[in-house]
Amino acid sequence: MAGEESAGGRGRLQQHHGYSSTGLEGAEAAPGLDVLFLTPALYVVEGPVYAVKHDATGREASWYSLAAACVVLHAAGQQPGRERTVALSLILLFFFPSGCLIGAVNLKSSNRNPVVQEFESVELSCIITDSQTNDPRIEWKKIQDEQTTYVFFDNKIQGDLAGRAELLGKTSLKIWNVTRTDSALYRCEVVARHDRKEIDEIVIELTVQVKPVPPLCRVPRAVPVGKAATLTCQEGEGYPRPHYSWYRNDVPLPTDSRANPRFRNSSFLFNPDTGTLVFSAIHKEDSGQYYCIASNDAGSARCEEQDMEVYDLNIGGIVGGVLVVLTVLALITVGICCAYRRGCFINNKQNGESYKNPGKPDGVNYIRTDEEGDFRHKSSFVI
Repeated sequence: MAGEESAGGRGRLQQHHGYSSTGLEGAEAAPGLDVLFLTPALYVVEGPVYAVKHDATGREASWYSLAAACVVLHAAGQQPGRERTVALSLILLFFFPSGCLIGAVNLKSSNRNPVVQEFESVELSCIITDSQTNDPRIEWKKIQDEQTTYVFFDNKIQGDLAGRAELLGKTSLKIWNVTRTDSALYRCEVVARHDRKEIDEIVIELTVQVKPVPPLCRVPRAVPVGKAATLTCQEGEGYPRPHYSWYRNDVPLPTDSRANPRFRNSSFLFNPDTGTLVFSAIHKEDSGQYYCIASNDAGSARCEEQDMEVYDLNIGGIVGGVLVVLTVLALITVGICCAYRRGCFINNKQNGESYKNPGKPDGVNYIRTDEEGDFRHKSSFVI
Protein backbone atom coordinates (compact mmCIF):
# COMPACT_ATOMS: atom_id res chain seq x y z
CA MET A 1 0.00 0.00 0.00
CA ALA A 2 1.37 3.39 -0.93
CA GLY A 3 1.89 5.93 1.82
CA GLU A 4 4.27 8.25 3.61
CA GLU A 5 7.03 6.79 5.71
CA SER A 6 6.96 7.57 9.40
CA ALA A 7 9.93 8.75 11.48
CA GLY A 8 12.82 6.28 11.24
CA GLY A 9 11.38 4.67 8.09
CA ARG A 10 9.47 2.04 10.07
CA GLY A 11 5.86 1.84 8.95
CA ARG A 12 3.89 3.92 6.48
CA LEU A 13 1.03 6.32 7.20
CA GLN A 14 -1.72 7.13 4.79
CA GLN A 15 -4.46 9.78 4.88
CA HIS A 16 -8.06 8.87 4.26
CA HIS A 17 -11.18 11.01 3.78
CA GLY A 18 -9.41 14.17 4.93
CA TYR A 19 -8.09 12.76 8.23
CA SER A 20 -4.41 13.22 8.87
CA SER A 21 -2.05 10.78 10.51
CA THR A 22 -1.03 13.09 13.34
CA GLY A 23 -2.70 10.79 15.84
CA LEU A 24 0.01 8.16 15.21
CA GLU A 25 2.99 10.38 15.94
CA GLY A 26 5.49 8.45 17.98
CA ALA A 27 4.10 5.07 16.83
CA GLU A 28 6.34 2.16 16.03
CA ALA A 29 5.51 -0.45 13.41
CA ALA A 30 7.22 -3.35 11.72
CA PRO A 31 8.53 -2.78 8.19
CA GLY A 32 5.90 -3.25 5.53
CA LEU A 33 3.05 -2.16 7.79
CA ASP A 34 0.36 0.09 6.36
CA VAL A 35 -1.86 2.30 8.52
CA LEU A 36 -5.13 3.69 7.25
CA PHE A 37 -7.02 6.39 9.21
CA LEU A 38 -10.79 6.15 9.24
CA THR A 39 -11.38 8.64 12.08
CA PRO A 40 -8.96 10.40 14.46
CA ALA A 41 -9.51 7.55 16.95
CA LEU A 42 -10.22 4.51 14.69
CA TYR A 43 -7.81 3.15 12.16
CA VAL A 44 -7.02 -0.11 10.35
CA VAL A 45 -3.59 -1.67 10.05
CA GLU A 46 -2.03 -4.05 7.53
CA GLY A 47 1.07 -5.98 8.50
CA PRO A 48 2.46 -8.64 10.83
CA VAL A 49 2.93 -6.73 14.08
CA TYR A 50 1.89 -3.23 15.20
CA ALA A 51 2.41 -1.50 18.52
CA VAL A 52 1.21 1.95 19.69
CA LYS A 53 3.74 3.59 21.97
CA HIS A 54 2.38 7.13 22.39
CA ASP A 55 -0.84 8.86 21.52
CA ALA A 56 -1.28 12.23 19.81
CA THR A 57 -0.63 14.23 23.00
CA GLY A 58 2.63 12.44 23.72
CA ARG A 59 1.33 10.57 26.77
CA GLU A 60 2.19 6.93 27.39
CA ALA A 61 -0.41 4.56 25.99
CA SER A 62 -0.86 0.79 26.12
CA TRP A 63 0.84 -1.57 23.65
CA TYR A 64 -1.31 -3.49 21.21
CA SER A 65 0.01 -6.45 19.23
CA LEU A 66 -1.66 -7.66 16.08
CA ALA A 67 -0.49 -11.18 15.45
CA ALA A 68 -2.62 -11.67 12.36
CA ALA A 69 -2.31 -9.51 9.31
CA CYS A 70 -5.37 -7.53 8.31
CA VAL A 71 -6.18 -6.72 4.75
CA VAL A 72 -6.92 -3.04 4.40
CA LEU A 73 -9.03 -1.99 1.50
CA HIS A 74 -9.21 1.50 0.16
CA ALA A 75 -11.71 3.23 -2.09
CA ALA A 76 -11.58 2.22 -5.72
CA GLY A 77 -9.60 4.59 -7.85
CA GLN A 78 -7.35 5.80 -5.02
CA GLN A 79 -4.63 3.32 -6.00
CA PRO A 80 -4.72 2.24 -9.64
CA GLY A 81 -4.29 -1.49 -10.28
CA ARG A 82 -5.69 -2.57 -6.89
CA GLU A 83 -9.39 -3.38 -6.66
CA ARG A 84 -10.48 -2.19 -3.25
CA THR A 85 -13.85 -1.03 -2.09
CA VAL A 86 -15.04 0.79 0.96
CA ALA A 87 -17.81 -1.77 1.51
CA LEU A 88 -15.35 -4.64 1.86
CA SER A 89 -13.29 -2.57 4.27
CA LEU A 90 -16.29 -2.16 6.55
CA ILE A 91 -16.97 -5.92 6.38
CA LEU A 92 -13.43 -6.66 7.48
CA LEU A 93 -13.78 -4.20 10.36
CA PHE A 94 -16.91 -6.00 11.45
CA PHE A 95 -15.32 -9.44 11.43
CA PHE A 96 -11.95 -8.39 12.89
CA PRO A 97 -12.77 -5.71 15.46
CA SER A 98 -10.08 -6.73 17.93
CA GLY A 99 -7.30 -7.05 15.40
CA CYS A 100 -8.03 -4.14 13.09
CA LEU A 101 -9.98 -1.51 15.11
CA ILE A 102 -8.47 0.54 17.92
CA GLY A 103 -10.65 3.04 19.90
CA ALA A 104 -9.35 6.00 21.92
CA VAL A 105 -10.97 8.93 23.70
CA ASN A 106 -9.85 12.26 22.26
CA LEU A 107 -10.55 15.85 23.31
CA LYS A 108 -10.36 19.19 21.56
CA SER A 109 -11.19 22.80 22.41
CA SER A 110 -12.53 25.59 20.24
CA ASN A 111 -10.50 28.10 22.27
CA ARG A 112 -7.58 27.15 24.47
CA ASN A 113 -6.83 30.75 25.52
CA PRO A 114 -10.11 32.55 26.23
CA VAL A 115 -9.89 36.21 27.29
CA VAL A 116 -12.81 37.88 29.07
CA GLN A 117 -13.38 41.08 30.99
CA GLU A 118 -14.21 41.01 34.67
CA PHE A 119 -17.87 40.37 35.62
CA GLU A 120 -18.69 38.85 32.23
CA SER A 121 -19.37 35.17 31.42
CA VAL A 122 -17.05 32.75 29.63
CA GLU A 123 -17.17 29.24 28.22
CA LEU A 124 -14.25 26.86 28.64
CA SER A 125 -14.56 24.58 25.64
CA CYS A 126 -13.83 20.87 26.08
CA ILE A 127 -15.26 18.58 23.38
CA ILE A 128 -15.06 14.79 23.10
CA THR A 129 -14.31 14.05 19.44
CA ASP A 130 -14.08 10.26 19.71
CA SER A 131 -15.04 7.74 22.37
CA GLN A 132 -16.67 4.32 22.60
CA THR A 133 -17.96 5.07 26.12
CA ASN A 134 -21.46 6.48 26.46
CA ASP A 135 -21.04 7.86 30.00
CA PRO A 136 -17.43 8.96 30.47
CA ARG A 137 -16.35 10.49 33.76
CA ILE A 138 -15.78 14.24 33.51
CA GLU A 139 -13.57 16.28 35.84
CA TRP A 140 -12.45 19.91 35.78
CA LYS A 141 -9.51 21.15 37.84
CA LYS A 142 -8.12 24.62 38.48
CA ILE A 143 -4.35 25.15 38.59
CA GLN A 144 -3.30 28.41 40.24
CA ASP A 145 -0.21 29.41 42.24
CA GLU A 146 1.12 25.84 41.92
CA GLN A 147 -2.01 24.47 43.62
CA THR A 148 -4.61 22.21 42.01
CA THR A 149 -8.23 22.28 43.19
CA TYR A 150 -11.42 20.65 41.92
CA VAL A 151 -13.88 22.72 39.90
CA PHE A 152 -16.20 19.94 38.72
CA PHE A 153 -16.06 16.61 40.53
CA ASP A 154 -18.58 13.92 41.40
CA ASN A 155 -21.07 15.51 38.97
CA LYS A 156 -21.22 18.88 40.75
CA ILE A 157 -19.43 22.24 40.84
CA GLN A 158 -16.86 22.58 43.62
CA GLY A 159 -14.94 25.34 45.36
CA ASP A 160 -15.30 29.05 44.75
CA LEU A 161 -17.16 28.49 41.46
CA ALA A 162 -20.12 26.86 43.21
CA GLY A 163 -23.25 28.83 42.34
CA ARG A 164 -21.78 30.63 39.32
CA ALA A 165 -20.70 27.81 37.00
CA GLU A 166 -22.27 24.84 35.27
CA LEU A 167 -21.38 22.04 32.89
CA LEU A 168 -22.34 23.10 29.40
CA GLY A 169 -23.30 20.31 27.05
CA LYS A 170 -21.46 17.19 28.07
CA THR A 171 -18.01 18.41 29.03
CA SER A 172 -17.60 22.17 28.55
CA LEU A 173 -17.64 24.54 31.53
CA LYS A 174 -19.43 27.89 31.68
CA ILE A 175 -18.60 30.51 34.32
CA TRP A 176 -20.72 33.57 35.10
CA ASN A 177 -19.59 36.81 36.70
CA VAL A 178 -15.89 36.02 36.39
CA THR A 179 -13.48 37.85 38.68
CA ARG A 180 -9.76 38.51 38.54
CA THR A 181 -9.17 35.53 40.85
CA ASP A 182 -10.57 33.22 38.16
CA SER A 183 -7.52 33.80 35.95
CA ALA A 184 -5.83 30.40 35.99
CA LEU A 185 -5.20 27.18 34.10
CA TYR A 186 -8.21 24.84 33.86
CA ARG A 187 -7.75 21.16 33.02
CA CYS A 188 -10.55 19.09 31.52
CA GLU A 189 -10.09 15.36 32.19
CA VAL A 190 -12.19 12.59 30.65
CA VAL A 191 -12.06 8.92 31.65
CA ALA A 192 -13.71 6.52 29.15
CA ARG A 193 -13.64 3.03 30.63
CA HIS A 194 -14.75 1.28 27.45
CA ASP A 195 -12.03 2.77 25.26
CA ARG A 196 -8.64 1.21 24.73
CA LYS A 197 -7.07 4.55 25.61
CA GLU A 198 -9.20 5.44 28.59
CA ILE A 199 -7.94 8.91 29.62
CA ASP A 200 -7.45 12.17 27.81
CA GLU A 201 -7.12 15.75 29.05
CA ILE A 202 -6.85 19.26 27.72
CA VAL A 203 -5.58 22.43 29.45
CA ILE A 204 -7.23 25.83 28.92
CA GLU A 205 -5.71 29.13 30.08
CA LEU A 206 -8.32 31.69 31.17
CA THR A 207 -7.34 35.36 31.31
CA VAL A 208 -9.64 37.82 33.07
CA GLN A 209 -8.98 41.44 32.15
CA VAL A 210 -9.64 44.17 34.72
CA LYS A 211 -10.32 47.79 33.78
CA PRO A 212 -8.04 50.34 35.50
CA VAL A 213 -9.36 52.65 38.20
CA PRO A 214 -8.50 56.38 38.27
CA PRO A 215 -4.75 56.57 38.92
CA LEU A 216 -3.08 58.50 41.72
CA CYS A 217 -1.28 61.53 40.26
CA ARG A 218 1.25 63.77 42.01
CA VAL A 219 2.06 67.14 40.41
CA PRO A 220 4.10 69.86 42.17
CA ARG A 221 2.14 73.10 42.46
CA ALA A 222 5.03 75.54 41.98
CA VAL A 223 8.55 75.01 40.66
CA PRO A 224 11.26 77.64 40.07
CA VAL A 225 12.75 77.98 36.62
CA GLY A 226 15.78 75.77 36.04
CA LYS A 227 14.98 73.33 38.83
CA ALA A 228 14.15 69.61 38.41
CA ALA A 229 10.60 68.33 38.86
CA THR A 230 9.01 64.85 38.92
CA LEU A 231 5.38 63.98 38.18
CA THR A 232 4.11 60.48 39.09
CA CYS A 233 1.10 58.43 38.01
CA GLN A 234 0.26 55.05 39.59
CA GLU A 235 -2.61 52.56 39.25
CA GLY A 236 -2.73 49.14 40.95
CA GLU A 237 -6.04 47.50 39.99
CA GLY A 238 -5.95 47.03 36.22
CA TYR A 239 -4.98 43.75 34.55
CA PRO A 240 -3.03 43.41 32.34
CA ARG A 241 -0.74 46.01 33.83
CA PRO A 242 -1.75 49.37 32.34
CA HIS A 243 0.35 51.78 30.31
CA TYR A 244 0.38 55.49 31.13
CA SER A 245 0.03 58.72 29.14
CA TRP A 246 0.65 62.27 30.40
CA TYR A 247 -1.19 65.31 29.02
CA ARG A 248 -0.46 69.03 29.39
CA ASN A 249 -3.34 71.33 28.52
CA ASP A 250 -4.99 68.35 26.75
CA VAL A 251 -1.92 67.75 24.58
CA PRO A 252 -0.27 64.31 24.88
CA LEU A 253 3.39 64.40 25.90
CA PRO A 254 5.99 62.29 24.07
CA THR A 255 8.36 60.00 25.90
CA ASP A 256 11.24 62.36 25.07
CA SER A 257 10.83 66.10 24.56
CA ARG A 258 13.81 66.15 22.18
CA ALA A 259 11.98 63.82 19.76
CA ASN A 260 9.20 66.34 19.08
CA PRO A 261 9.90 69.86 17.77
CA ARG A 262 6.74 71.05 19.50
CA PHE A 263 8.44 70.57 22.87
CA ARG A 264 11.89 71.90 21.94
CA ASN A 265 11.71 74.41 24.80
CA SER A 266 11.19 71.62 27.34
CA SER A 267 13.54 69.01 28.71
CA PHE A 268 11.71 65.96 30.05
CA LEU A 269 11.64 62.17 29.82
CA PHE A 270 8.48 60.08 30.27
CA ASN A 271 8.29 56.34 31.04
CA PRO A 272 4.92 54.93 29.88
CA ASP A 273 5.44 51.71 31.87
CA THR A 274 5.95 53.39 35.25
CA GLY A 275 4.02 56.62 34.68
CA THR A 276 6.94 58.84 35.77
CA LEU A 277 7.47 62.21 34.06
CA VAL A 278 10.82 63.83 34.91
CA PHE A 279 11.87 67.40 34.04
CA SER A 280 15.64 67.82 34.25
CA ALA A 281 15.45 71.64 34.08
CA ILE A 282 12.01 73.15 34.02
CA HIS A 283 11.07 76.12 31.81
CA LYS A 284 8.36 78.75 31.90
CA GLU A 285 6.63 77.00 28.99
CA ASP A 286 6.15 73.92 31.19
CA SER A 287 3.47 75.66 33.22
CA GLY A 288 -0.03 74.31 32.69
CA GLN A 289 -2.65 71.73 33.66
CA TYR A 290 -1.41 68.16 33.84
CA TYR A 291 -3.32 64.86 34.02
CA CYS A 292 -2.52 61.17 33.42
CA ILE A 293 -4.45 58.31 31.75
CA ALA A 294 -3.93 54.63 32.64
CA SER A 295 -5.12 52.19 29.96
CA ASN A 296 -5.08 48.47 29.10
CA ASP A 297 -7.09 46.12 26.89
CA ALA A 298 -10.07 46.30 29.26
CA GLY A 299 -10.40 50.11 29.28
CA SER A 300 -8.88 53.32 30.64
CA ALA A 301 -9.18 55.82 33.49
CA ARG A 302 -7.71 59.27 34.20
CA CYS A 303 -6.91 61.41 37.19
CA GLU A 304 -8.09 64.96 37.79
CA GLU A 305 -6.24 67.90 36.23
CA GLN A 306 -3.64 69.58 38.43
CA ASP A 307 -1.93 72.94 37.89
CA MET A 308 1.84 73.31 37.91
CA GLU A 309 3.20 76.88 38.06
CA VAL A 310 6.73 77.72 36.99
CA TYR A 311 8.09 81.00 38.39
CA ASP A 312 11.28 83.03 38.05
CA LEU A 313 13.69 83.41 40.94
CA ASN A 314 14.15 87.15 42.06
CA ILE A 315 17.76 87.13 43.20
CA GLY A 316 17.75 90.82 44.15
CA GLY A 317 14.63 90.42 46.24
CA ILE A 318 16.08 87.40 48.02
CA VAL A 319 19.33 89.27 48.84
CA GLY A 320 17.41 92.33 50.04
CA GLY A 321 15.21 90.18 52.27
CA VAL A 322 18.24 88.54 53.85
CA LEU A 323 19.84 91.93 54.54
CA VAL A 324 16.66 93.22 56.18
CA VAL A 325 16.50 90.19 58.45
CA LEU A 326 20.15 90.58 59.45
CA THR A 327 19.65 94.30 60.17
CA VAL A 328 16.66 93.62 62.42
CA LEU A 329 18.60 90.96 64.32
CA ALA A 330 21.54 93.37 64.82
CA LEU A 331 19.28 96.14 66.19
CA ILE A 332 17.64 93.74 68.62
CA THR A 333 21.03 92.59 69.88
CA VAL A 334 22.28 96.17 70.44
CA GLY A 335 19.11 97.12 72.30
CA ILE A 336 19.44 94.18 74.67
CA CYS A 337 23.08 95.02 75.44
CA CYS A 338 22.28 98.69 76.25
CA ALA A 339 19.43 97.76 78.51
CA TYR A 340 21.62 95.35 80.42
CA ARG A 341 24.35 97.94 80.99
CA ARG A 342 21.85 100.40 82.42
CA GLY A 343 20.75 97.81 84.97
CA CYS A 344 17.31 97.34 83.58
CA PHE A 345 17.60 93.66 84.24
CA ILE A 346 18.74 94.05 88.02
CA ASN A 347 15.95 93.13 90.46
CA ASN A 348 16.00 95.09 93.79
CA LYS A 349 13.95 93.01 96.13
CA GLN A 350 14.21 95.31 99.16
CA ASN A 351 14.24 99.16 99.36
CA GLY A 352 15.10 99.44 103.12
CA GLU A 353 17.15 97.62 105.67
CA SER A 354 16.08 94.16 106.48
CA TYR A 355 15.99 92.94 110.00
CA LYS A 356 17.25 89.55 110.92
CA ASN A 357 16.72 88.02 114.32
CA PRO A 358 20.03 87.42 116.03
CA GLY A 359 20.94 83.97 116.97
CA LYS A 360 19.98 82.76 120.40
CA PRO A 361 22.87 81.54 122.58
CA ASP A 362 22.27 78.43 124.61
CA GLY A 363 20.64 79.01 127.93
CA VAL A 364 19.51 82.59 127.23
CA ASN A 365 15.92 83.56 126.57
CA TYR A 366 14.98 86.89 125.07
CA ILE A 367 11.72 88.71 125.60
CA ARG A 368 10.74 91.24 122.94
CA THR A 369 9.19 94.45 124.27
CA ASP A 370 6.67 96.68 122.56
CA GLU A 371 9.38 98.86 121.10
CA GLU A 372 11.53 97.29 118.47
CA GLY A 373 15.12 96.85 119.55
CA ASP A 374 14.43 97.04 123.32
CA PHE A 375 15.28 93.71 124.93
CA ARG A 376 15.54 92.60 128.52
CA HIS A 377 16.92 89.44 130.00
CA LYS A 378 14.49 86.92 131.30
CA SER A 379 17.24 85.28 133.29
CA SER A 380 20.74 86.33 134.21
CA PHE A 381 23.82 85.05 132.55
CA VAL A 382 25.44 82.09 134.10
CA ILE A 383 29.16 82.40 134.28
